[in-house]
Amino acid sequence: MPKENIHPAYHKVTAVCVCGGTIETGSTLAEIRVDVCMHCHPFYTGTQRLMDIEGRVEKFKKRYGQSGQ
Repeated sequence: MPKENIHPAYHKVTAVCVCGGTIETGSTLAEIRVDVCMHCHPFYTGTQRLMDIEGRVEKFKKRYGQSGQ
């Protein structure tokens, strides 16, 4: 006996990146927000973007005694 109504609703959504890029896709979520997309990812752009949230790089260097060379 097959079960009824076991699958979640599937929506057409626009995934939005922090850089402002958007991608049209399908998902069970109502909205999607991403940190990195094909418009800002280093692999696709050829540039390196350092994302230092809350000074993590400096905290690591301070903790392990590495200089900023």
